Amino acid sequence: MAQSDHKKFFENLSGAGKAIGVLTSGGDAQGMNAAVRAVVRMGIYVGAKVYFVHEGYQGMVDGGDNIEEATWESVSSMLQVGGTVIGSARCKEFRTHEGRLKAACNLVQRGITNLCVIGGDGSLTGANLFREEWSGLLDELLQAGKIDNEAVLKYSHLNIVGMVGSIDNDFCGTDMTIGTDSALHRIIEVVDAIMTTAQSHQRTFVLEVMGRHCGYLALVSALACGADWVFIPEMPPADGWEDLMCTKLSENRARKKRLNIIIVSEGAIDSNNKSITSEHIKDLVVKCLGFDTRVTILGHVQRGGTPSAFDRILASRMGVEAVLALLEASPDTPACVVSLCGNQSVRLPLMECVQMTQEVQKAMDEGKFEEAVRLRGRSGKTVLLLIAYADLSLQSSFNVAVLNVGAPAAGMNAAVRSAVRVGITEGHKMFAVNDGFEGFARGEIKEIHWGDVGGWTGQGGSLLGTKRTLPAKYIEKIAEQMRINNINALLVIGGFEAYLGLSELLASRGKYDEFCVPMVMVPATVSNNVPGSDFSIGADTALNAITDTCDRIKQSASGTKRRVFIIETMGGYCGYLASVGGLAAGADAAYIFEEPFDIRDLQSNVEHLTEKMKTSIQRGLVLRNENSNENYTTDFIYQLYSEEGKGVFDCRKNVLGHMQQGGSPSPFDRNFGTKIAAKAMLWISRKLKETYRQGIIFLQDSVCLLGMHRRALIFQPVVQLKEETDFVHRIPNEQWWLKLRPLMKILAKYKTSYDVSDSGQLEHVAHHLYFERQLPLH
Repeated sequence: MAQSDHKKFFENLSGAGKAIGVLTSGGDAQGMNAAVRAVVRMGIYVGAKVYFVHEGYQGMVDGGDNIEEATWESVSSMLQVGGTVIGSARCKEFRTHEGRLKAACNLVQRGITNLCVIGGDGSLTGANLFREEWSGLLDELLQAGKIDNEAVLKYSHLNIVGMVGSIDNDFCGTDMTIGTDSALHRIIEVVDAIMTTAQSHQRTFVLEVMGRHCGYLALVSALACGADWVFIPEMPPADGWEDLMCTKLSENRARKKRLNIIIVSEGAIDSNNKSITSEHIKDLVVKCLGFDTRVTILGHVQRGGTPSAFDRILASRMGVEAVLALLEASPDTPACVVSLCGNQSVRLPLMECVQMTQEVQKAMDEGKFEEAVRLRGRSGKTVLLLIAYADLSLQSSFNVAVLNVGAPAAGMNAAVRSAVRVGITEGHKMFAVNDGFEGFARGEIKEIHWGDVGGWTGQGGSLLGTKRTLPAKYIEKIAEQMRINNINALLVIGGFEAYLGLSELLASRGKYDEFCVPMVMVPATVSNNVPGSDFSIGADTALNAITDTCDRIKQSASGTKRRVFIIETMGGYCGYLASVGGLAAGADAAYIFEEPFDIRDLQSNVEHLTEKMKTSIQRGLVLRNENSNENYTTDFIYQLYSEEGKGVFDCRKNVLGHMQQGGSPSPFDRNFGTKIAAKAMLWISRKLKETYRQGIIFLQDSVCLLGMHRRALIFQPVVQLKEETDFVHRIPNEQWWLKLRPLMKILAKYKTSYDVSDSGQLEHVAHHLYFERQLPLH
């Protein structure tokens, strides 16, 4: 960055003379502390004073010690803590004019005219009302002699920016609210544990999850665990659902399924607006089927625990964006809420979002459930119906093969299950290929049926088997197997090798007509290095493994002398895991191939950590991508830090290795795999129907990669992606997550440039919901 640009950058970002108050209000949600941390550190970074408002609006009304100036160190070690450290409370007094008058007086006394509110729609509505009344409140305080004319002029307007913290994900305008992903982690942990005991005894389990007015947790956890049935408020079952559900449960048990899982949202109702309770469902199953049935009500377990990697990253991004929005706000700027759309931060008018959220509830109260679903902007219900309640009577003459290629990634099995069941629902015969292209050449192909993929969503690794072998040297044998098995389409689930493999099959079309069929790839690799997609199946699970390990490693240093940990992550030449894992774990530095570094950078980082260690900071964390530099190895960096930190801190190192590839897939990867594979299969079905001519499928332009790009899932021809690929280092030429690296450095107290040109722009909710209907990310 040129010096003049750098100066302009800091001028645009200056918060000098400004004061920001941050509060958490209403309920609590995992990830709120990460948001508070980001607001405090970004605020201090730009030169503003930042104040904690303890106990939400109650603390604002009470004033005194409840409004406390925050320091950089006061938010240390809170990233991994659940709930909200600064407290949250519901405040009746703030709902009154007198209460808001007290709150305004307390804020003016400290010069706070910028508020960052983290809460639900009620908290944000209260903040907007407070903003609208602000001028009048100051006039009243002036007349009462509590402030002077100078204060009225100086603090003439109040800026409000909101972030939604709610495990229910019930706020319109954002794909995900802070805390939702962590709540799903708690639910899936319980479901996975229950499934083992349920299989032992052939039991039926009814699980009740939170969601009085929104069935998101129930719906997504049902997708993530492969539940037999789900009840949600927005989609009441039709009359006669009792017989239909019992018939489905009986059929599943007859197909040798040893357990049944039914998930119920606490607000579930039938078409007559009568509550459907977990106990009622249990009694129904026992009475009609005689199955051994148990009920588990998860309750506040869903609110507790450590925030997931997703929630930490989401909250950190939102917190920084909130500070930028406050700094850019003018008296004419409407109060906004920072939201997530696909993979982008956006700013939406706060009251538009609140009004739409209220419209959803109104539609449900009036029994207009289709309207409520439309306003929610969620499409996962379609996938659930396809996978769980499908009509299997449809038949087509098409055979579709599915295979895994590359290294195993958690979530691959969920994607295969989804593809198989959606394919069968479309009437196709589905064929499973074992051991990738190598197995394809050997003829390890067999038809796979509905019941064969039962219970696959929670399984890690690749149950089909996967290899890195490329098809070029087996091309003739693969073509022969395509002909023998009459394969009309291919779905390839895998990483960079899958991308290269499809390119080789495409190049062979001139010689082998067997490859002139629809072929689509779904990205699945922990490295997240596939061109054409911002996310790959498996990367979220790997991030959680890194984050959990870093949490434990840092905790091991509690009570010891100052210590720095050097952690090596996987990823090949792609620095995604190191960079984004570093942001989620609160790392001080992350060394990656895409951002070259030398000995001077290493020395600077050591000096930076040394200065931090001389204050109250007790632990340091440094991540290094495995191929970041062939000379500055993990051992070299460890020895450098050990030598240079003598007398101030000692050093430890850890190579995480293949534990990042193992384990049960996260809720994100289960659902991302389920949705993206379903979309891929529907594309294949459409292509097959469009191009079927006299018993032959012949396509010249039908080799695509389905990936998430910015705000939507899109199909991109493999040929076009070649121009976007660094084949030598097996990474895309442009990677979105590189824009997060300055954010990690800022939160680690480095002075660095932050590109404000990419910050969220104020949009209208209707525009945002268009994209949201294309892809609810979770």
